[in-house]
Order: sequence, then C-alpha cells, then structure tokens
Amino acid sequence: MFLYTKDAPKGDLRKIYGETLVELGKKDPKLCVVDGDLSTSTKTAVFGKEFPERFFNVGIDEQNLIGVASGLAYDKDRVVFASSFSIFLTGRPWEVIRQHIGYNELPVKLVATHAGITVGPDGASHQMNEDIAIMRAIPNMRVVVPADSNILKKMLYKAYETPGPFYIRLSREKFPIVYPEDVEFEIGGGFLLREGRDVTIVAVGLMVSHALDTATILEEKYGISAEVIDPVSVKPIDVNLLAESAKKTSKVVTVEEHSIIGGLGEAVASALAESYPVPIKRIGIPDTYGESGTAGELLRKFELMPDQLAERIYNWLKTF
Repeated sequence: MFLYTKDAPKGDLRKIYGETLVELGKKDPKLCVVDGDLSTSTKTAVFGKEFPERFFNVGIDEQNLIGVASGLAYDKDRVVFASSFSIFLTGRPWEVIRQHIGYNELPVKLVATHAGITVGPDGASHQMNEDIAIMRAIPNMRVVVPADSNILKKMLYKAYETPGPFYIRLSREKFPIVYPEDVEFEIGGGFLLREGRDVTIVAVGLMVSHALDTATILEEKYGISAEVIDPVSVKPIDVNLLAESAKKTSKVVTVEEHSIIGGLGEAVASALAESYPVPIKRIGIPDTYGESGTAGELLRKFELMPDQLAERIYNWLKTF
C-alpha cells in the first residue's frame, strides 16, 4: 500500500510541481500559469521557460495575481494554476479569492508553497499556519495536502481534470516518500496506512511520515497499537474512513503543521461529531505565531517530532 520506511528517500514537492505543470502544458495548449515574482522558488519558472506566452508574472501584487488568474479562467475551458508562497497567496488576497474564484466556481488551481513553520528562517511573518482554516471556509474550495511528491503528481492531474477551484498546500522542505508512483488520488478519499487498535492518528503533509514513525515508537516503547490515516483531502474529508477507524480505536489524535484552530483537527472533529463522536486530541501549532529557526528546530520547539508526538499521545491516553 505504501513505501515509507524510517530511511525513506525524500521527494521535492516543488520540483514535481514545476515538472508536472510542463507536462500539463504540453497536453493542453490553453493551460496558463500565473505567479507573483517568486517563480524560481515556486518552480513555476520551468513552465515559463517552456511556454512564455502562457506564463504571467504579475510581480509583488497578490490581489492582482488572483484577478489575472480569474480573468483567464472566465473562459472555463481554460485551466489556470496560480502560485506564490502560502502567506501571500492566501492571506493577502483572500477576499478576492472568495469573490472571484469561489463565488464563480472558476477553474483556478491555487498551489501555495512555503506553508507552515518549516519555512524556518523566514520567520513568523512568512510562516502561514492559518491557510487551511481560511481556505476551508470558502464555499466551493477543495483543500488538499500531499504527503509526498508521488501523490502530489496525481493530485495535480486530478485538480486539472476536475472543474472548479482547488487549494493545494506545499512546503519548502522535501518530504519522505510515502506512496508508490502508481498511487491513485480521489477527492475526498483518504488512506489507511497502518492498522491499529488503541488510537487513531490522523495526519497530513509532512506529518504523515512523522505519524508513521510515531506509531512505531508507541508500539515499541509503550506497547500501544496506533492506526494511521492520511485523509489527503481536508475538504471534503473522508468521513467514512474516519468513522470506521474511530469505531475500532475509540480515540483519535490529529497531527498537523498548521494551527489547531480551523485546520485538520477541527475538520476531523466536526466530521466525527456528526458521525461517530469519540475523544479527540488536536496536536499542531497552538494559538500563537511561529518564529525564526531551522525547520528541524521549529518542529522540535512545537513538539511535532515523532519522539515528542509519541510521548504526548501516550500521556493523553493515560488520562482515560
């Protein structure tokens, strides 16, 4: 089902994004890409080099970025990918995204890089830990978070093929490979990556590999059997998969590199509250801003490394 091991090679999500854009551009002569003066970092520059007539760099003007992408997408036979760092792509032009893309159900695929605290030394001003929350709130917006570069590629093709808007969340960091190249991605469909009986761990993005490592530590150090789920799609979320796991384990922990307010944890809690209520522990960024440091230093500061996650989950389970 999945390839992950503790020593799994890492895949570059941004590189795969750029390469996949070129593949899609060769397939579809109408596909366009819009960027906000960060195309070297977002890797959309490779599309711009291949198809300069369909690449639009609007500069540091994110509201205009969304406006240009929306204008191109009013021809609904044209798919538009729009990219920047997460803090700029979602935070600055949120109202324009809501009014133009969401309200009109335009085929604009928002692909944000440099999300979460693993932006590292860029500091709190660039660490967007609220993007899933605000994008989930927009009607018609699908929100998906890849755990590795293999599923990202399938995700990009699915977003291209599916009418309407998407938000795809990427990081600066490279992620361990979890899935085989032939993995299939379905909107609203998640994956059971490890079976367990005592607790369910639900994670997205980089935290999927951390959750798998955490499950190993829980078993080896504490004798706790943890089930691991990657919902992949935060909106819509796989309610049936979550409920079936909750029925088996009766306790759920969510792990995310995002604020615990409005993110994966609240999406899971809402889904289970209406389907199969169980105790839930949300682990992520608390109600605070990030700070400057390396990705590894910040993950440890916010207690998101596997050894820390295992201890936190063990201590929570002891309260029952």
